[in-house]
Amino acid sequence: MRWKVGLLTASDQGSRGEREDTSAQVIRELVEEELQGDIIEYRIVPDETDEIIAALIEMTDYYKADLILTTGGIGMAPRDVTPEATLEVIDRAAPGFAEAMRAALMQRTGHGMLTRGVAGIRGQTLLLNLPGDPKGVHECLAAVMDQLPVALTLIKGKGGGA
Repeated sequence: MRWKVGLLTASDQGSRGEREDTSAQVIRELVEEELQGDIIEYRIVPDETDEIIAALIEMTDYYKADLILTTGGIGMAPRDVTPEATLEVIDRAAPGFAEAMRAALMQRTGHGMLTRGVAGIRGQTLLLNLPGDPKGVHECLAAVMDQLPVALTLIKGKGGGA
């Protein structure tokens, strides 16, 4: 099965075309090669809660993504609002994913504990917040990649419970 994946970058500079979205490139490669998924929608929005919420809802409810990966906006700076926006749209939390990704980041640097990314489910879509840097994205996805197909299958109501 090929998974339908939405990709959302939260970046003020990226949304103005002032910064190349290298993290999204890493995500695209990993989704296509490791997850056997297809990016069905890709957006860059500024670090604005309302714009992030609108994009997440559209990707889940209109595009029917199986998985949405966000990159950027999960730190402690005042404009890092991706976790709050994600919490507004999810129905249920999936904290194991966020915990595993944070643990992977902390193996490299103590700064991993400063990330505030969350994970959750909206309808039949899994949403994961990833860091805004390519190395962090790679480490986080590597930490959870083997469990993504299992989780996505369960969210769709197929397979046994965990």
